[in-house]
Amino acid sequence: MVGRSPRLPPPPGTAVPRSGKIGTVAVARLRMSRTAVLPVVILAFCVLPLSAATPWLLLFMVVPLAVGAWVVRAGVDVDERGITVRSVAGERLVPWAELAGIRVGPRSELWLVTTAGRQVRLPVLRARDLPQLAELSGGRIPNPQ
Repeated sequence: MVGRSPRLPPPPGTAVPRSGKIGTVAVARLRMSRTAVLPVVILAFCVLPLSAATPWLLLFMVVPLAVGAWVVRAGVDVDERGITVRSVAGERLVPWAELAGIRVGPRSELWLVTTAGRQVRLPVLRARDLPQLAELSGGRIPNPQ
């Protein structure tokens, strides 16, 4: 590995593209950086002494588990079928034919707008990720630059 520079991880909270294959369809996965699991582990260690006091306070351990599940599971998949939005509890596919546009919210969060007028929140993407999303869409979403 002489002459190769090490890849630096992206800053915490940025969308990390992960490529994979489902059958013959290439999928681009945009997830939260895995370094976001570190604060969840710290939260679990902080809650552990409190939850060990009595059996009822053991319910406080649900909070770090739920946040950890969100960090690992929530994200957006872009493929030839459309955009799949994943949350902790489920997922929703918005086919390209049903995509009317993208709305940027007041806190720079992104929302998919369907032809039926419904809006679907993209959980880990912000307005700064719009050029990357436009590139992954293969020209179906215009680049805002």
